[in-house]
Amino acid sequence: MRFFSRLSFRTKINLGIIGVVLVFGLVSGFLISHITGQAMLGEIKKRGLALAWNLASRTAEPLLALDFLRLKNVVDEIKGSSDDILYAFTLDQNGQVLSHTFKSGFPVELPQANLLPEESPQRIQLLDTGAERIYDFALPVQIGPNRLGAVRVGLSRAKAEAAVDRLWFTIFSVTAGVALLAVVMGTLFAGTVTRRLNVLRQSAEEMIKGNLNLQTSPQLKRNCWEIKDCQNEQCPAFGNTRRRCWNLTGVLCPGCQEVSYEERLEVCQECLVYQLNAGDEIQSLAESFDVMAMTLDAHIKGLKEAEKNLIRQQRLLKSILDVTPDLVSLQNGNLIYRAVNPAFCQFFGMQEKDILGKTDAPHFPPNQAEDHDAENVEILKTGAHKSKEVLVSRDGDKRWLHMVKVPVYDEDRITGILTAARDITEIKLYQEKLIQSLKMEQLGKLAGGVAHEINTPLCVILGYAQMLLEDFPQDTESYEYLQLIEKQAQICRRIVGDLLSFSRQLESRMEEMDLNQSIAEVIHLVRHPFNQNWVDIVTSLDQHLPAIIGDKEKLKQVWLNLLNNAADSIGQDGVIRINTRLEPQTRRVLVTVTDSGSGIAPENLKKIFDPFFTTKAPGGGTGLGLSVSFGIIQDHLGAISAVSPAPPEFFENSGSNKKAPGPGSMFLVELPVSREEPAEDSFKEFLPESMPAVDQTAV
Repeated sequence: MRFFSRLSFRTKINLGIIGVVLVFGLVSGFLISHITGQAMLGEIKKRGLALAWNLASRTAEPLLALDFLRLKNVVDEIKGSSDDILYAFTLDQNGQVLSHTFKSGFPVELPQANLLPEESPQRIQLLDTGAERIYDFALPVQIGPNRLGAVRVGLSRAKAEAAVDRLWFTIFSVTAGVALLAVVMGTLFAGTVTRRLNVLRQSAEEMIKGNLNLQTSPQLKRNCWEIKDCQNEQCPAFGNTRRRCWNLTGVLCPGCQEVSYEERLEVCQECLVYQLNAGDEIQSLAESFDVMAMTLDAHIKGLKEAEKNLIRQQRLLKSILDVTPDLVSLQNGNLIYRAVNPAFCQFFGMQEKDILGKTDAPHFPPNQAEDHDAENVEILKTGAHKSKEVLVSRDGDKRWLHMVKVPVYDEDRITGILTAARDITEIKLYQEKLIQSLKMEQLGKLAGGVAHEINTPLCVILGYAQMLLEDFPQDTESYEYLQLIEKQAQICRRIVGDLLSFSRQLESRMEEMDLNQSIAEVIHLVRHPFNQNWVDIVTSLDQHLPAIIGDKEKLKQVWLNLLNNAADSIGQDGVIRINTRLEPQTRRVLVTVTDSGSGIAPENLKKIFDPFFTTKAPGGGTGLGLSVSFGIIQDHLGAISAVSPAPPEFFENSGSNKKAPGPGSMFLVELPVSREEPAEDSFKEFLPESMPAVDQTAV
């Protein structure tokens, strides 16, 4: 069977034709020979009976007359009528042989070999002598109802069998000739068919190799536009010699435009173009093969273009996911991570390979992992979206995340969950600051109201205390008590004044002003009392500073507050340095106030601008000076910051021989030259390169 399957198609066709012809010839020869042989044997029997009846009728009269000579002549005449008659003889009614044709003696067993019964009109018996087989015919000789005797005639069967053999030979000879002719014609037919099939096979092999620009079907002698004399160049079939018009969609032939593509295939069968150009099944197969190749080529080109677009989109999406600060992850239906972006890996401090293939357990604490799993299971069941804020703690660092979870669908089935989380820690801090600012605003209003209510009785107390001081001698105990009352009332008055300054929302008088001059006026005001405590003020003012737009009096209040704080931090024997500087590229003016005092503790550095926060002893300050300064700088679209310890470079070549008793601190104020150019929090660029990183608080 394997050997037959490996034969060529042409050989299979030839073998099939030969087999069919041979089987048909043998079967038909056998049937014809059998039927013909039976017919010939029947004819022999009929002939033998005819001869026997002829002999019986002719011997009746001689047998009745006992004319033996005539009987002899009759049997000899019957014997000589044909060469296949082997013998003839007559018998009387007692079974005695009266005449016969045997020349070498009559066989004595022959009369008994085919006895004719009394009631039988005839009997035929096939006798086998060993040398040959003989049909023996026995008939009675009768005159009326009386039987006078019997006649016997013997015919040779070999003659009939020789005729049948000749018939067999003739049939098989004709069958062999027909088989040979069938092989020749089958070879020619198989060559025609297999040649066209080989073209299809070669085209299929080219398609496997990737060559889809094939022409398998034969070129038409006349195309549709030539047959119908059509010059419509907009028709897809016009000039297209590779595809048949009945295999194309969108043709502009009037009879084809009105029906669908499936119905058009039936309409085309009645078209003259189809009737002239349509071929057999192999040609139709070749035409369909060409259409398939061209369609496949167009489809592959479309797939390649779609693949390119998909690759570009994937690269774009990957670029977006790689650069986005949001934490993006994709989990499948089993809540196993299938994809994460770099921000996700960086946030949790893990490699992508350590995350993929796992659940939430390695990334969140156990209690949070259980909550996430419960939410994810609910999303997979209901398809609902989830949005929440979650606090994540890792290595002691607490971060707020705004997390959004949405289901991922494949057609109408949920196959996973896409999670996007954004770090909103800074927003949370801004919210806290905003809430704190609102509290401070309300507190300022409350403080202003309280200060107004206290100010009137406080003025009365202070006024009467001063009047009583004029009436009492200075060396009395009452005078000392009154001085104490006056001093404490003055302290209260100063506190009330600070509260009023903190609570007032007075409109600033913005005008062009000289920044260095405002600083110089404040320094002139405080230099003398500072010198009494051996505190030196060293200035390095840029003489090329342009005029700025600001409120001169409010800015002088800022310089005064900064200088007083610096002096309080030093106490005695120290140095304060004031620098001004212009950044031409950014059009910003920087003012630094650096002291050699005790510095600011790290835990207090972020609180120094809060209202009522102070590190001074009770009665030493209200904690509103820096808050008021903060508001003034903010109103000027500027920024203020503090660093501690102060950089030592700011005391070099200061002109003072005093050494700093403590780490010191530095306040930095940045102001824009123009109101249209708000300042930015970029103090680090003004600091020396050797300055260590410190905490900052800025507007």
